[in-house]
Amino acid sequence: MKNIFLLAAVLLLSTSAFAQDKNAKVSFEVDGVCMMCKKRIEKAALKTKGVKFAKWDVNTHQLSLIIDERKTNTETVKKTIASIGHDTKDFKAPKEAYDNLHECCKYRDEEVQEDHKKAKK
Repeated sequence: MKNIFLLAAVLLLSTSAFAQDKNAKVSFEVDGVCMMCKKRIEKAALKTKGVKFAKWDVNTHQLSLIIDERKTNTETVKKTIASIGHDTKDFKAPKEAYDNLHECCKYRDEEVQEDHKKAKK
């Protein structure tokens, strides 16, 4: 009886030791300038399989995520964000996707950046 109990305890401990952390908190910078960008970035991130939480900060440009590492990774999310027109440090949005952004969301345009800075004041 002791041997069975000992064997069961060892099996339980060994499986829990090999369990992978399911959720991970990650963050990275995503270019954008306004609340329309925020909505678009968060929506695209959340549509990525394995992303459970997404929040983009307009002022810091940081996208904070909670992801299931068994289903996705940071690189996949960055590619998805770039495909809708927003640059990250690792992936630049394709010209066509960037050109499809609303005029007020053209974060590469210095004039648009200045207009958003003035609006914040």
